[in-house]
Amino acid sequence: MKKRSIKNTRVSTGVQRELSNIIRNLKDPRVAPWTSVVAAKVAPDLKTCKAYISVLGGQKEQEDTIEGLKKAEGYIRRELAHTLNMRNTPEIQFVLDQSIEYGVNMSRKIDEVTRNISTEGDTDAE
Repeated sequence: MKKRSIKNTRVSTGVQRELSNIIRNLKDPRVAPWTSVVAAKVAPDLKTCKAYISVLGGQKEQEDTIEGLKKAEGYIRRELAHTLNMRNTPEIQFVLDQSIEYGVNMSRKIDEVTRNISTEGDTDAE
């Protein structure tokens, strides 16, 4: 597996930053206001990009946001071309990222387990 080059990392970071600015100013009502770009991975040939999107809200808000972003892909790509100085603007594929939600659920479960352990330890002491 090839290591990511410095240029590719720099382009991915720039694309992520600009995508978050463009999505923040998007006027589509389907896109939730608490939408963030967690990561952007640009392919080594700079033709395609996977944008990992995190949406704060329920399942319906997440689905509507991804649908709205897919419908606005042409506009987003055009705005990205205006702001980035690249020969080719990558095609964007939006992927729902649920790692933050997964982390919160795991943290909640760990807290539950530790709370149960501490209450069981109190009964043993009596």
